[in-house]
Amino acid sequence: MKRSDKRVKEKEDKRFPIAHREALIGIGLVVINFLWWYGFAFGLGDGPVSDYDWIMGMPAWFFYSCIAGFLLMVVLVVVVVRYMLTDIPFDGEEEYRE
Repeated sequence: MKRSDKRVKEKEDKRFPIAHREALIGIGLVVINFLWWYGFAFGLGDGPVSDYDWIMGMPAWFFYSCIAGFLLMVVLVVVVVRYMLTDIPFDGEEEYRE
């Protein structure tokens, strides 16, 4: 198969726009995770240790950035997978829901 034929086939396949949209959603989740982690880790963690607030024996910056951030991302990923992603087949002959 020629390279130009492959590009035409990609443009005709209705799964590619769905895959691109879902890839952007995944990138958005990564950006949210990084901003959450960075904001709490360097926002609350900037200062002398004697001034830290403690939650369950951990510094507040660590608790919010790593523990609460992880739980937030689990919830966000479950919501995204359940309501925003589309189940599409790998072979091109089956119908799929949009």
